[in-house]
Amino acid sequence: MTQAPEFWNTVYDNDTAPWVIGEPQPAILALERDGLISGRVLDPGTGAGEHTIALTKLGYDVLGVDLSPSAIAYARRNAADKGVPNARFEVVDVLTLADSDDDRLGVFDTVVDSALFHVFGTEPDARGAYVRGLHRVCKPGGLVHVLALSDTEEGFGPRISDSVIRESFAGEGWELEDLVPSTYRGRVTEVVAEDAARLDLPTEGPVDVVAWLARIRRI
Repeated sequence: MTQAPEFWNTVYDNDTAPWVIGEPQPAILALERDGLISGRVLDPGTGAGEHTIALTKLGYDVLGVDLSPSAIAYARRNAADKGVPNARFEVVDVLTLADSDDDRLGVFDTVVDSALFHVFGTEPDARGAYVRGLHRVCKPGGLVHVLALSDTEEGFGPRISDSVIRESFAGEGWELEDLVPSTYRGRVTEVVAEDAARLDLPTEGPVDVVAWLARIRRI
């Protein structure tokens, strides 16, 4: 399910990304209200930058990263439009974090992954590289939150089982603290219009679909 930057550039340049909803995910905002986000925060696969923008506005030290230069350009415009010009974004391939000698990102107390992990769900090598990279950039004792689409119902987008999350973080250096059903909010665009019609989903407004929400501690 991984794609070249050009694919992701296209959906941001044409504003057809189903995950760009103009606001943060409610599940991520709930984590912040519950005190589960702290310190320096990494937002991998930041996309339109909604979580980086929201958390920066709340006073957190946040860095949003994405493989797509168009996504980062979109996020920077979005931050300026929302009056948070100090929100920080960089183009980064998260699959290279484990093996790169570049330490410019530093380390983080919290990682907030909203709809990135499931992109690697059917590709064990990519998923393994991503998890190793998270281990490198997350401080000992830090938390990784993963919000991923669930395969417990049909829908659009890459969907994974809870076992994929469990197995990916079962190795040394991780402790899975929580894994519960949750909800992910998207929208129907031309990218997923065929699937939406087949599933009789609404074509206007937000669409809430089932997801997993995992909390993993880096040890």
